[in-house]
Amino acid sequence: MNNPMIYVVSDSVGETAELVVKAALSQFNMANIVIKRVPYVEDTATLAEVVSIAKLNHAIVGFTLVKPDMRQFLISEAEKHGVVVLDIIGPLIDRIQHSYQLQPRFEPGMVRKLDEDYFKKVEAIEFAVKYDDGRDPRGILRADIVLLGVSRTSKTPLSQFLAHKRLKVANVPIVPEVEPPEELFQVAPEKCIGLIISPEKLNNIRRERLKSLGLNDKAIYANIHRIKEELVFFESVVEKIGCPVIDVSNKAVEETAGIILNLIQHPSS
Repeated sequence: MNNPMIYVVSDSVGETAELVVKAALSQFNMANIVIKRVPYVEDTATLAEVVSIAKLNHAIVGFTLVKPDMRQFLISEAEKHGVVVLDIIGPLIDRIQHSYQLQPRFEPGMVRKLDEDYFKKVEAIEFAVKYDDGRDPRGILRADIVLLGVSRTSKTPLSQFLAHKRLKVANVPIVPEVEPPEELFQVAPEKCIGLIISPEKLNNIRRERLKSLGLNDKAIYANIHRIKEELVFFESVVEKIGCPVIDVSNKAVEETAGIILNLIQHPSS
């Protein structure tokens, strides 16, 4: 007798159905069972063919088909030929629809799309960490957005917030004693966003930062004259780049992020 077979039928890749079948098989001492995956099924002719082959091989058919007409066709065809079928995802879709009065998309491959979206977000978050605070200027050339500003202008939290929108963000501190990286002048100006803040607001932020670290709030870092010097240098850099500048003096991170998203989505507005 040939090895027992289970056909896994799907209108997408078929990974979900195969994983469920393997999970069930793990409860039995049947290592010789053969699983045959039939992915990307788009027509009833293919379903009819699978049922015929399954009948010949005395096989079971497990399936994840999200379109009701395809599901019903396979079930009816299997009943007609005495083939055992298992609808793996359909009953749960129906239960969610009726219990919560929601309308399904009936669109194959949504799990894969959600997975891709998740991995893009993770990649963007890792990018923001790697290229935070000018650690590696090479990130400037690879970034979707480059944030630049003096210290304490919310560059890092903004980078992380935008990363959750699946955007790769590098941020670069602007300091008078350090020449800006050449990469800043090699990327398209519209990819760069300058973050400016009023001297008084920045003075307060830096003083509080020093206090939180247990340091003297009279240090040069929080000196108003030093701050003004940094901002003048910053303005000269963004003028040379020709990039847009956002005043973050009285803006929350979410508000600034909204402005940035609008700028990159509608660059001419």
